[in-house]
Amino acid sequence: MKVLIIGSEGMLGHDLVDVLGKENQISTTTIDTLDITDLEKTIKTVKGFNPDVVVHAAAFTDVDGSEDNADLAYQVNVIGTRNVAVACQRSYSALVYIGTDYVFDGTNGRSYYEYDQTNPLGVYGKTKYLGEVAVRDLLDHFYIVRTSWLHGYHGPNFVTTMLRLAQTMDEINVVADQIGSPTYTVDLAQCIARLIKKPAYGIYHVTNSDHCSWYEYAQLIFEIAGVEVKLNPLTTEEFGSPAPRPHYSVLENYHWKMEGFPKNRSYKEAVKEYMGLL
Repeated sequence: MKVLIIGSEGMLGHDLVDVLGKENQISTTTIDTLDITDLEKTIKTVKGFNPDVVVHAAAFTDVDGSEDNADLAYQVNVIGTRNVAVACQRSYSALVYIGTDYVFDGTNGRSYYEYDQTNPLGVYGKTKYLGEVAVRDLLDHFYIVRTSWLHGYHGPNFVTTMLRLAQTMDEINVVADQIGSPTYTVDLAQCIARLIKKPAYGIYHVTNSDHCSWYEYAQLIFEIAGVEVKLNPLTTEEFGSPAPRPHYSVLENYHWKMEGFPKNRSYKEAVKEYMGLL
């Protein structure tokens, strides 16, 4: 298929190019070659490539920064996504929209299914949810892929942050009451490659299996790296951050399972493989 990847310069974007490029004809745009907040340019660019599938991996992902830059987050995550959806409509392309666990408020007390009620807490989650609404309202052929806690070789992430902090600090404070599923961008890209092979459109939760707190995640990272550092578990309130975050945002990969796709490996295996590449 002809696949256009928007946001190919990002952490997930790099792996999408590598993975999808094995079986498809790939075209890419970056923040320097396409401003998705420009409707006419977005339509012209997508129609020029005439793709079968567009993977929309561009977003304003700074969770705390979104609180101070709400207009920018809205322009990119809502208007930009609307523009990409309109462009797909005009070019008769299916769309893969990369979503987030932050569309939920984290008060469920159990894993979230695709059909559970959304209730984003902060600006980032709200704008990403409104991006979903634009996709659903404008298109019939779409895959909304919600994921969480991404780490990958081509961008900063929690793993590299922890390892960097350990080089200069004897003690590190880590939040212990936020629970989620760390997800390897290579594994996510491989799932998207499987997904676009058939018109099983809809909303999907796609993460690595199992879950942990940020504190437990940090413990695993230092155990794998063989690094000794004192970790101090803090509550979200004690840690403090500008943006509210869901306490329990584990995503049940239910639709994925019901479509017959294979269960994704544990985040522990994925983190170990990823860290072997650092």
